[in-house]
Amino acid sequence: MKVTVRVPATSANIGPGFDSLGIAFSLYNTFEFTYMESGISFSGCDKKYQNEYNLCYVAYKKVAESAGKNIGGVHIAFSCDIPVARGLGSSATLIAAGAVAANKILGCGFSKFELAKICTPIEGHADNITPAIFGGFTASMMHEGHLYTLSYPVSEKLKFFALIPDFEVKTSVARSVLPKAYSRADVVYNISHVAFLIKALETGNMNTLIPALTDKIHQPYRTDLIHGYAEAQCAAKRAGAPVFFISGSGSTCMCISDKDISEELEKNFKELPNSWKVYPLTVDKYGAMII
Repeated sequence: MKVTVRVPATSANIGPGFDSLGIAFSLYNTFEFTYMESGISFSGCDKKYQNEYNLCYVAYKKVAESAGKNIGGVHIAFSCDIPVARGLGSSATLIAAGAVAANKILGCGFSKFELAKICTPIEGHADNITPAIFGGFTASMMHEGHLYTLSYPVSEKLKFFALIPDFEVKTSVARSVLPKAYSRADVVYNISHVAFLIKALETGNMNTLIPALTDKIHQPYRTDLIHGYAEAQCAAKRAGAPVFFISGSGSTCMCISDKDISEELEKNFKELPNSWKVYPLTVDKYGAMII
């Protein structure tokens, strides 16, 4: 049996929504799974990842075990357009794909929500996993060990652009620069901004979106990891994007406008070092799916 799974890129945090908010976008990794009687093999990915610790296989195996199924063997072929370690959820695509493939090939019968519950501990948090599986704009939380997730609409008026430089920022490094504790004022600041952000994305109200996307929990500490962050922010603003934020833990940044500013962004970012690439994106509404 052969199954092909496509999984969208995701942008997590979305300003003040640290470790809780995420959006799926129209940039994809595609994986082909072929059932074998035994063993595992890979193609299309670096040799150092061709082993049982590959996240795609880890999730495949975990879903099989959760359903009490005999895992057998599998060959996994990778076709990836999402850059690694750029804050676009590349690791979440592996996990989601492995879970969806095992569910289909082995007849596990899990719902998407059940797959998300299985996958979250592998990723460590749900802000990338839930949009990768469900698509769209999601909010997720853990309460007493249980996953809760909600989906919210995003206005069609909003235009999203991923700005991807030629350098990586490892998630572990991005987390290491964060403080171990925050002031009450900073926590209240982020809580209040998240409430307005969700509504602003739904209505497409740029006047609300501009202040709502600011935060005090992660972005102020991570900008130094993104070479030329201030210059990139200025270039985006000159192009007509008043909203600019770090995607996940970086190095990709996202900007939002209420009009198509692709040409202006391309022109401005060509003048910057670090070979920034501009990707106009739409919100993916379907998440991980068999194609």
